[in-house]
Amino acid sequence: MKSLSSAAASIFASALIVGSFALASSPAQAQTFNVVYTFTGGSDGGRPLDGFIADSAGNLYATGFYGGAYGDGVVFKIAPSGAESVVYSFAGGTDGANPEGGVILDKSDNLYGTTTAGGAYGAGTVFEISSTGQESILYSFAGGKDGSAPEGALTLQGTGYLYGTTTGGGTKGDGTVFRLTLNKKTGKWTEKILHSFAGTTDGSAPVAGVAFDKSGNVYGTASAGGTYGYGTIFELEKSSWKEITLHDFQDGDDGAVPYAALISDKSGNFYGAATEGGSAGGGAVFQLKPSGTSWTFNAIYSNPGWGISGSFRSFTIDASGNLYGTTHCDGEYSSGTVYELSPSGSSWNFTSLYNFTGGSDGQYSFSNPVLVGNKLYGTTNVGGANGVGVVWSVTL
Repeated sequence: MKSLSSAAASIFASALIVGSFALASSPAQAQTFNVVYTFTGGSDGGRPLDGFIADSAGNLYATGFYGGAYGDGVVFKIAPSGAESVVYSFAGGTDGANPEGGVILDKSDNLYGTTTAGGAYGAGTVFEISSTGQESILYSFAGGKDGSAPEGALTLQGTGYLYGTTTGGGTKGDGTVFRLTLNKKTGKWTEKILHSFAGTTDGSAPVAGVAFDKSGNVYGTASAGGTYGYGTIFELEKSSWKEITLHDFQDGDDGAVPYAALISDKSGNFYGAATEGGSAGGGAVFQLKPSGTSWTFNAIYSNPGWGISGSFRSFTIDASGNLYGTTHCDGEYSSGTVYELSPSGSSWNFTSLYNFTGGSDGQYSFSNPVLVGNKLYGTTNVGGANGVGVVWSVTL
C-alpha cells in the first residue's frame, strides 16, 4: 500500500494516536445510519479520502486512494441501489496515481479530478474521464514552478476553465493556485499559475480546492503560513489575481490549520473549518461574512473532541442554510462523527447525527457529505468489515 501524501499522512497519523483515548459521551446513535457499501481494498478500490458528487440520476461518484486493478486508486460510482462499480483504475504511470480529492461533473457527465502522484513527471495530474469511461490527462505537473501534488477537488467555471491548488511546487515550493484553460480549436489545455505561495504571510500548502464569488474572485484556504503560522483564508482578485489575506489563523478561538474547502450560501457568506484550535480545542467551524468591501470572520462552533478534528474537506449546505459535516477522530468512540449545524438567529445549534464505532460501520470520515433527497452520503477512510473504508448514509 502506498503512503498518503504529506497533509493527509500527518492527519491520519494523528487520528491513529487520538483513537486510543476515550472521549466524553455523545448523543445516542441515530437509527437512520446505513452502510451502503463496504470496500474490499481489491479491484473495487479502498481508503476514500473525499466525498461524492451526484448526477441527475442519483448516481454518486468519488475516488479511492488505493486499490483498483493496479493498486493505485480508482474513480468509483455508487448507484441508487447501492451497487458499486469502478469507473476507472489508475495504473500508476502517466495516467496518474493515488487520488485524494473528489471529482466534479460537467453538463455532459464528464468527470474531472486530480491525482497526487503519477503523471509524466510523477508529481500528479489533472484528469478527465468521459461519460464512456475513457481517461484523458489534461495536465501533468512537473513539480517545479507549475506545482506538485494536488490534493483538493477542482472547480469548474464556465466552459473550459478548471481551477485548483497544489500543496507543493510553485516559485517557492509552498504550493500554488492554478487555472487550466481549454483551447476549443485544438482540444489542448494550458496551465496558468494564478498565485505561488511564498510560505510567509501569504500562507502555504493549500490542501483544498477553491470557491468563487459572483464577480469571479477566487477564495480558498492555506493550511500553513500566514502571520502566525497556522494558515490563512485568501482571496485572489480576478482583475489581476493579486492575493489578499482575509484572515490569519492564530490557534485561538478562531482555530488553526484549515484543510477544508470553503462553501458559500445564497447570501454570499463563506463557511469552512479549521482542524485544530478553537475555544474547545478540537477545531472550529467559521463563517466569513461580506461587509461592504471587507469581510467579517466569525467562529460559529468549536469542536470539543481530542486533537485534530473538524471537517477535513468541506461541508454540504441545504436550502435552509443548515451545514452538514464530519469529524474524523472524536465522538463517543473516538472514530468520528456526522453532524449538523443549524442557524438560529445569531447563533448556531449543533446536532450529532451519528457516532462511528470504528467497526463495520467505518472509522475516520474525512469526506464532505452530499445531500440527495433526504439522505446524506459520505465515506470513511478506514474501518468497515475489511478495514479499508465504507460508503455510508444518514437519513434526515
